[in-house]
Amino acid sequence: MLRLTAATLAFCTASLAFAAPAPAKSPQQAHSTSIKGKINYLTFLPKSYSAKGDKVPLIVFLHGSGERGADLNKVKAWGPPAIVEKDPDFPFMVVSPQVPEGQWWDTYLLKSMLDDVLKRYNVDPKRVYLTGISMGGYGAWDFASRYPEYFAAVAPICGGGIPRLTRSMKDIPVWVFHGLKDDAVPEQESARMVEALKAQGGNVKYTVLPEAGHIDAWVHAYGEAGLFDWFAQQRK
Repeated sequence: MLRLTAATLAFCTASLAFAAPAPAKSPQQAHSTSIKGKINYLTFLPKSYSAKGDKVPLIVFLHGSGERGADLNKVKAWGPPAIVEKDPDFPFMVVSPQVPEGQWWDTYLLKSMLDDVLKRYNVDPKRVYLTGISMGGYGAWDFASRYPEYFAAVAPICGGGIPRLTRSMKDIPVWVFHGLKDDAVPEQESARMVEALKAQGGNVKYTVLPEAGHIDAWVHAYGEAGLFDWFAQQRK
């Protein structure tokens, strides 16, 4: 049975609350951080992790709208939190927050969570990566554009955002994915962000999958595209 731990963050009148325990035998632990609001999240630590050893790289994963709620097991449906359930040799630490039902990504809460994680864990601040799918793709664009100093690379998938904010991301390597046959989030949502970032002289590449729908884009990105290998090559 996994032990439930809690992250503590001293900020204003911050309070601490425990999230629901993760299921038995899961390699991911459940945490909560409350800073003028509460955010629950999963953490996965690679086998190489040591509190006093070499610092590990970190991936922050933002889920889609279907994984909102109060059950952290829902976050394990796709992407890195799904992968680490089956692959204990995954070389990155993974932090996977969850949005409550009916809500949207709050970048202030995400920043506070990330500050807490970076304080508590032996993470390499030069190797922090951000990715998200669908609603999480929008969240990734927004989080990176508002707090670009945190990230070595960003991979928004099937998302979109506010094009003018991309000017703050021009020095971050960005890899964007979208399916041309996406009937949930139009491909133009990613395309306009990519064009705006290119206009700022940004370091961005865009993978459009001509026959792919919504889910296909992130299956490709987290699979055969080699996104995690690309992350590993990026440093601040």
